Amino acid sequence: MHISFLMHHAYGVGETVRATFGLADALAARHDVEIVSVLRHRDAPALDLGPRVALRHLVDLREHAPSGDRRDPAHARPARVFPAAEPRFGQYSELTDRRIADHLRRTEADVVVGTRPGLTVHVARQTRRGPLRVGQEPHCLAVRGRELRLALRGAYPRLDALVTATEADARAHLRRLRLPGVRVAAVPRAVPAPRLAPADGTGRWVVAAGRLTRAKRYDVLVRAFAGVVAARPDWRLRIYGGGPEKPALRALIDELGLYNHVFLMGPAGPLESEWAKGSLAVDPAGREPAGAALAEAMRCGLPVVATDCPYGPGELVEDGVTGRLVPAGQPMALAAALLELIDDDAARARLGAAALAGSARFDPVAVAGRHAALFEELVARRRGNGLRGSLHHARGALIGGAYAVKYATRHTARAAVRGVRTV
Repeated sequence: MHISFLMHHAYGVGETVRATFGLADALAARHDVEIVSVLRHRDAPALDLGPRVALRHLVDLREHAPSGDRRDPAHARPARVFPAAEPRFGQYSELTDRRIADHLRRTEADVVVGTRPGLTVHVARQTRRGPLRVGQEPHCLAVRGRELRLALRGAYPRLDALVTATEADARAHLRRLRLPGVRVAAVPRAVPAPRLAPADGTGRWVVAAGRLTRAKRYDVLVRAFAGVVAARPDWRLRIYGGGPEKPALRALIDELGLYNHVFLMGPAGPLESEWAKGSLAVDPAGREPAGAALAEAMRCGLPVVATDCPYGPGELVEDGVTGRLVPAGQPMALAAALLELIDDDAARARLGAAALAGSARFDPVAVAGRHAALFEELVARRRGNGLRGSLHHARGALIGGAYAVKYATRHTARAAVRGVRTV
């Protein structure tokens, strides 16, 4: 098969980039795989993609780019197809709308995969007849606002398949987005085996990684670590990632006097060398699915302490076997679980070994096999359905169209109330 991934930008170091690169490279062992990056802002990717996967871009935002895309008047006008409620909307424009549409009308791929909601909307609405239309959800539906969910309802019924990171999130999409005929499957993120030896558990570091957003609840982790420091002042916490909550977290660290114990490290990638320096991984998220970060930690042999929030961690972490699960939003419970493993070297080693063994399910080869099987199943179903395959897309367009009108009406009305000119 010719499989094409449509990405926001393939030149960063985020979880989606790391997971997509690993999956694409593994699929490329048997298939023709390309990554199409909507935006380009660097000369070369920050992460190693490997020679088997083709990489190209649609809009070049480098200052020295010969295309002059940065100065194109269309780049200054807002996007119309990319949903306004999508967090990345400010980076999209009339120019990105046009380039994405041209790409999807001309693609020769058998399978087109959108890797974030706004791009999946493009895939669902604009991909020419023929290719499978697949959406891949990097975050759970619960963190999406009402306006974005309504926009997704207007497009997702046109998909052939939607891939989520967890079974719980797959059920949520089926329940809340009403996707008749769309195959919704849960497949974990692809995480390559680390190129370093597993963590030996001797470093007195707790490590966390992810976007610094409210949903990740790093404020709970910082408060919990104040309790850890009170009992074990020789331990430190490193948090990797950037995001809008950084100033608030810095202020909280200073307020609690933890500036010598809690460190905001900023974005980094790859993170395997940082995981390997630690002895524990932690994820305090309130309602996000466990992302690639926890899987990376487990692949490096770290036991995980995570909040047992909906949509994810309970499917990755087995309490008492590969880590500990604690109630969400409770700093004292999180501190107690961390201290339990900090004070028990044997338990920490046992859980770390189990986490390493169990993490084989995240290997890109295993994850790629599940994706390939899904795509082959969809191709076979389409051939067997014949006319009904076309009817599915027609029905999806009809259902989606009704929600799209509703979304557009509400968006126009809200913009009018705010005094914003709509186009």
